[in-house]
Amino acid sequence: MYGNRFYGLGALALGLVGLAFADFALQWQPVPKTIPGHLVLAYASAAILILGGGALLVRRWASLGALTLAVFFGLWVVVLHGPLALAEPTNFGVWQGVAEILALSAGGVIAWATTSGLEAARGARVVRIARIVFALCLLVFGTSHFLYAKFTASMIPKAIPPSAMFWAYATGVAHIAAGLAILSGIMARLASRLLSAMFALFAVLVHLPLVAGDLHSHLAWIGLTITLALTGAAWVVADTYGVGSSRSN
Repeated sequence: MYGNRFYGLGALALGLVGLAFADFALQWQPVPKTIPGHLVLAYASAAILILGGGALLVRRWASLGALTLAVFFGLWVVVLHGPLALAEPTNFGVWQGVAEILALSAGGVIAWATTSGLEAARGARVVRIARIVFALCLLVFGTSHFLYAKFTASMIPKAIPPSAMFWAYATGVAHIAAGLAILSGIMARLASRLLSAMFALFAVLVHLPLVAGDLHSHLAWIGLTITLALTGAAWVVADTYGVGSSRSN
């Protein structure tokens, strides 16, 4: 499946950025600087992403690669973002961080379920649960666009008509609509395809210019590669729906 490969490439690119900057993925991977062996752990993290993403590109190792990424991103949620969310449960920005990495983990779970040779009924059940998790993350993304509309608009190139604020709200609606479509199964395949296209446009129109403007910006590179991985995760979800189906549960 092309979604699995793109998801793998996104994770691999994220690992390469970690290797190049000798650091974790900033606020997406909030490891305290004071932790013993910080540099060694950062390299180990990058290696896991590179190996997991690379394995997904090879059919023989795809299942292992997907499982590696699903578990590793899941650990980011539980070990790194979970404590922050528990410490500030009313801070929606913290939950946005949880949702971003949880969506990546859900994409890995689906990639694993579709490549591991699981018994059909069990595999379908795993996919359904992971799609629900992914869809709930989309509702968080969309809500954050409304709560932090000015910040979202600040990231959108002003040259894109009609206005940056319009696109901040419009993409928020698109996230919520995609989440509801996946949850209900109504036009879920179309919604997840359009979602992956939207994420890809974010990468090209928002994050790529930031990288081009400052090739030494760790933040810009992480933003780009996280977005590429999310594009792959959305594509992975879309690949689970049958061609031509308007409703799939």
